[in-house]
Amino acid sequence: MNAIIFHQHGGIEQLVQEDIPLPTLGQEEVLVRVKACALNHLDIWIRQGIPAYNISLPHVSGSDVAGVIQQVGTGVTTVSVGDAVMLSPGLSCWQCEWCLSGQDNLCPQFNVLGAQVDGGYAEYVKVPAINTIALPPGLSFEAAAAFSLVSVTAWHMLFSLAHLQPGETVLVMGAGSGMGSMAIQMAHMIGARVLTTVGTAEKFVKAEALGADVVINHTCEDVVKRVHDVTQNQGVDVVIEHIGEQVWDRCLRALARGGRLVTCGATTGGGVTIDLRYLFSRQLTIKGSYMGTRAELQQAIRLLSQGTLKPVVDTMFPLAEARKAQEHLLSRKAFGKVVLTV
Repeated sequence: MNAIIFHQHGGIEQLVQEDIPLPTLGQEEVLVRVKACALNHLDIWIRQGIPAYNISLPHVSGSDVAGVIQQVGTGVTTVSVGDAVMLSPGLSCWQCEWCLSGQDNLCPQFNVLGAQVDGGYAEYVKVPAINTIALPPGLSFEAAAAFSLVSVTAWHMLFSLAHLQPGETVLVMGAGSGMGSMAIQMAHMIGARVLTTVGTAEKFVKAEALGADVVINHTCEDVVKRVHDVTQNQGVDVVIEHIGEQVWDRCLRALARGGRLVTCGATTGGGVTIDLRYLFSRQLTIKGSYMGTRAELQQAIRLLSQGTLKPVVDTMFPLAEARKAQEHLLSRKAFGKVVLTV
């Protein structure tokens, strides 16, 4: 099959197009003909090589996949060849105490498609049958691929960890990111007041269209000052961030007393510091977030099917142009998801 792989960690030049063998299926697995695969910054980190992910090489990236089932294992009874599906990117054992309690993203064997195992930068990908979800009627493969990882992540951060409530104020850092564009919609959906940041005037209007009440251009405005101006010096109840050390201090200073900060990434680096006296005197809460649960993804997909949540696709590239797609993601010009079509 045709795939984009890398044989060693490094720069974008390591991505090459090659013909590789089809995956061999286990009894409970399915082979999916990939129609679309959305990019994530995780793809960049895996390609560059970070200690947290010990992977075998060569490797195929890609966590967000939608396509058609091509083959099923001998033990699979829940789906059939020809079914159009989107894939849940979190891989769990479904036998441990965490999985059985519904917290499958805490499973000791938890992996992410395209990270610890080969993913969707290819014509075909194999996954456990339990990771397939029927494609909602009328939804394109490209839109479906743009939804899964960012929606489950945003849901887990906003509702399961931050416990955002109607009427509260939330600051979503980076409206143009896939996760940011989804978090804005979810927070607006429940009646929270949504503040967000962008880096260009073009993204300003797009953020407002998603439901942001206040949009802050961080290239020409002081984010913390603007937050305090629009909240009568109270600060926000919740900050949702994935950028890391470049914005960390701003995120903390934007919080109200008793505020909650949830972080799921470190795009600009993870070397942050904090004055514990500021933390405990203001009674702040900081939580780390990694993906989300299958149940949370199912809840988000129900709202997707109803049209309440909408995938945000910025640009589509053919699989052969995976290098260009990653370059576009790194340029920070995108608003929403960058998608490979296969």
